[in-house]
Amino acid sequence: MITIHVTVWNEYRHERQDEQIASVYPEGIHRAIADFLEKDARFEVRTAVLDEPEHGLTDEVLAATEVLIWWGHVAHSEVQDDIVEKLRQRVLDGMGIIVLHSGHASKIFQRLLGTNTSLLKWRDDGEKERLWVIDPSHPIVSGLGEYIEIPQEEMYGERFEIPAPDELVFVSWFEGGEVFRSGCCYKRGRGKLFYFRPGHEAYPTYYQPEIQQVITNAVVWVAPIKGSKTSYGRVSPL
Repeated sequence: MITIHVTVWNEYRHERQDEQIASVYPEGIHRAIADFLEKDARFEVRTAVLDEPEHGLTDEVLAATEVLIWWGHVAHSEVQDDIVEKLRQRVLDGMGIIVLHSGHASKIFQRLLGTNTSLLKWRDDGEKERLWVIDPSHPIVSGLGEYIEIPQEEMYGERFEIPAPDELVFVSWFEGGEVFRSGCCYKRGRGKLFYFRPGHEAYPTYYQPEIQQVITNAVVWVAPIKGSKTSYGRVSPL
């Protein structure tokens, strides 16, 4: 069995600054995600947070990371540009990346997609969210039904300023009537990117089994594959 090396990255600010959020994720969102991934024998999991040296993303860590999971919100600007560029290059070279919830405004997501991905509608009223599966043949939705219902979540609504996804897996509906492209797949260089919308820090979304299933499936989908060899530059005629 092939082992996939996963790094779960989190700002880890809300959980240390807000008692209500700490009560939901006492060891941080990164630890909640790592805990369920570690139960899967296919994965070897480590965590990293913003306030560690080099944000926990040293050259050694990045070289050993095949899939990076990213959660950020209030401190996007504090992520060093040189580290963002290292992440971008690793994705182009084949590392998979999963960007969660408010990570839509992160530097790495914007750098990979090339648009102002921070632009969308939002409202935090604890509304019900229904995530509709619109591509039932996609590996990321393996084991799911027609939709996932989340009792309380923050609303994100269109227009979401992203390029058209290569594959769209989920569309969300909220009680207020908004819809949102919530499961977006992209290929960048040799790497794959999956954006997954749910996961507001104030709600226990990452403990929900269906959400855990999606993230688990996504880790496998974005993980590097060998593929064919490529070459670039001037060549002689075949």
